[in-house]
Amino acid sequence: MPEYWLVSIPGDRNPTVTFQNFKAKIASSQNDLSEVTRLPIPPEFKIGTLDTLMVLSEDLAKQDTAFESSANKLIDIIRTLLGPEAPAKLPGCLSVNEKTIDNYLKTFQWNTMKYRTDKSLVELAGILNNEVASIDTLMKNKMANYSVVKGNLQGIQRREVGNLASRNIVPFVKKEHVVLDSEYLETLIVAVPKTLYKDWRNKYETLTQMVVPRSSQKIAEDDEYGLFTVTLFRRIVDDFTNKCREERFIVRDFKYSEDALEEQKRELQEMDASEKELWGTILRLSKTNFGEVFQAWTHLKCLRVFVESVLRYGLPPDFVGFTIKPKPKQEDKILNILTTQYGYLGGSSNRGGHGGSSHDDTVEEAIPGFNDKDYKPFVFFSLRLDIERQ
Repeated sequence: MPEYWLVSIPGDRNPTVTFQNFKAKIASSQNDLSEVTRLPIPPEFKIGTLDTLMVLSEDLAKQDTAFESSANKLIDIIRTLLGPEAPAKLPGCLSVNEKTIDNYLKTFQWNTMKYRTDKSLVELAGILNNEVASIDTLMKNKMANYSVVKGNLQGIQRREVGNLASRNIVPFVKKEHVVLDSEYLETLIVAVPKTLYKDWRNKYETLTQMVVPRSSQKIAEDDEYGLFTVTLFRRIVDDFTNKCREERFIVRDFKYSEDALEEQKRELQEMDASEKELWGTILRLSKTNFGEVFQAWTHLKCLRVFVESVLRYGLPPDFVGFTIKPKPKQEDKILNILTTQYGYLGGSSNRGGHGGSSHDDTVEEAIPGFNDKDYKPFVFFSLRLDIERQ
């Protein structure tokens, strides 16, 4: 996904003209460095006190990181569900209000129905946080349930593959291979390595007492093992099993049932249908919730732009926000243009006469990130998702 920048600069009492003038510098036929659209942020937000804004600025930064993580988790879920088809299909699964991410950001409007502007900034941040946290919890529970169902299905499927020492042997054992309805006798099914056939035939009758002579027959074979029957008295089954283990003969845990094969087929079909249904449900839910989380994240970014703009440029709010989508390899040029024009905002010594000069040094030093090496003299937030990762 391309990187987007959410930026604000002083409005100089005429935000529309300020926006058009700056747009001409980075998004015009003469300076085709990016795509730029206005970021409409409601001017009627309840600002509150300076102390409240300072605390909120820090809280919003933490929420921003958490929201980004939530959005990327949903992308990972969709990517996992799509499997090998993810590279081709993933981008088409990510939409917001039935718009592509790109179109949503370019046409962004504050959702006043969902996030009412008559509430305080702290209340709005809380609403956004609760919304995303609720989705996180829901998806965590859904995926945990899906993992159990998928694990059970894979367990059943694994029983149908592999060698005769581990796979499901129900299809190979017929009624005529075993002694049934005997009070004293029981037929065991033993997987014998092909290299030990001779040892088996020479030893099975004498591994313990009470083994029925000449009761063993080979009923199946693969590349590694042969499947043999042996009939013996029930009372020495455990002893015989231990002796087999010493000789590297594997007694399979098996009880013959005429209905077992059909039951296993039915179990596999039901589990497969359940997994497919749950897969479809979670995929649809993930797509929907991605849109909800991304919408909440974008609104949170706008709150950050508003709060930081007030902290940096002063009151009453006089700034213009816009969304920049840099064209490939043009990021440095755009930042240089922004810094050249608005570098005066970076310190009190060279800001005189420009927007924001009403701030004192104490306020500036308290602004989160003011002394950070990535600090920019204008309000700047980036937005990028981990879509391309395989």
